[in-house]
Amino acid sequence: MNCPDCNVALVPKNSKNIPMQVCPKCQGMWLDATELEKLEDKAFYDDDDLKGTLVFKLIPSDRACPQCGNKMKKFNYRFYDLELETCEQNHGYWLDKGEETRVVELMKDEEKSLHNKLNAEQRWANALQHFRTPGFLDKVKFLLEK
Repeated sequence: MNCPDCNVALVPKNSKNIPMQVCPKCQGMWLDATELEKLEDKAFYDDDDLKGTLVFKLIPSDRACPQCGNKMKKFNYRFYDLELETCEQNHGYWLDKGEETRVVELMKDEEKSLHNKLNAEQRWANALQHFRTPGFLDKVKFLLEK
């Protein structure tokens, strides 16, 4: 397989203990779906369904899939301001140099945000439970009767 930008042969490489194909010239990388998931799992360990939609709206790209040669499509990765490209035949994803680090950072932020939301929901549920105690309701009724 060749780099869609440099037309240089991609070389196998392990980055972050994930096998991928990397361009020795531009450092772009080709990952299949499993490899991208492993990259995300470096930061986001929860259920994949909680990560959100990976690809939503595809727009044409000038780059060709390194595997089949068909034109790839661009998309904003999980609705973030990070544009990646994918093969519509599900061969994989093209990441430019440094975008793998951005994927991990976004997944770290997403996991932190998810945990914050879950903690806030638990605190709210606890507060509502406190308001439902008979003592509190008696106090509210007493105030309303005055």
